[in-house]
Amino acid sequence: MYDPSGPGRLLFGFFAAMAETERENIRESTLEGLDAAARKGNHGGRPPVITDDMLHTVLRRRANGETVEDIQPDLLIPTGRRKGHSPSLSSIYRALAEHEKTQAYPEAVETAHADFAALQQRDRSTV
Repeated sequence: MYDPSGPGRLLFGFFAAMAETERENIRESTLEGLDAAARKGNHGGRPPVITDDMLHTVLRRRANGETVEDIQPDLLIPTGRRKGHSPSLSSIYRALAEHEKTQAYPEAVETAHADFAALQQRDRSTV
């Protein structure tokens, strides 16, 4: 029970400081683990539904005159909860739009990657 008098307030303050210190240690350990994983090339998050192979298949078949609706049933998701199912049409169209953006503005993508790398270096140097 919290007692707002002198000894109770002191004890409560001590426990609050200990909890804050422990939380900060957990946060630092988590960030170090994420940084180590990123250096190894592992990034968190959901695996992509449309892989590079699937995208190239779609691009090649569209160049031959097929529609996305005709191509979609032949594609299979390789990992995740929907493994073995076909991706949705919206996923395919989204992947095509992203591909077209990277093809239309390759220098913008390179600049964004360079800016991101510079930010990471700056953040590492301040730690």
